[in-house]
Amino acid sequence: MIGPFTGKYRFLSNFWPANVFYEGILYSSAEHAYQAAKTLIPTERLTIIYNCPTPRHAKRMGKTFTLRKDWDSIKLRIMEEVVFQKFRHNKIIHGKLVLTGNEELVEVNYWKDRFWGIYQNEGENHLGKILMIVRERLS
Repeated sequence: MIGPFTGKYRFLSNFWPANVFYEGILYSSAEHAYQAAKTLIPTERLTIIYNCPTPRHAKRMGKTFTLRKDWDSIKLRIMEEVVFQKFRHNKIIHGKLVLTGNEELVEVNYWKDRFWGIYQNEGENHLGKILMIVRERLS
């Protein structure tokens, strides 16, 4: 098992600084792209690009956006595409992801996120599952 995504596995985090080209726009991290995808309002998307210097800022800003109506039904698919684009276009971390082999990837966290990860041994670990799907797609 690999997790949490710290130290030599920090590159698995959506906060890792890696350019992500999504829907024709270049974002400075997977987190930036994912947060921008939450809204269909162009000015909110531009806020992510121009006013959020870090993934943490982008995540905070994304919580204030007007969510698109279909968000709950598409957020997993969007996350998979964003994560795929992150690793597809960044050769070094692409190789590192593939080198995790068949290890289970687990987004162990301390911020109590039981949807994307695992907190105190409970959670759905959707980010870890998506990373394993992307690893398979890129292998």
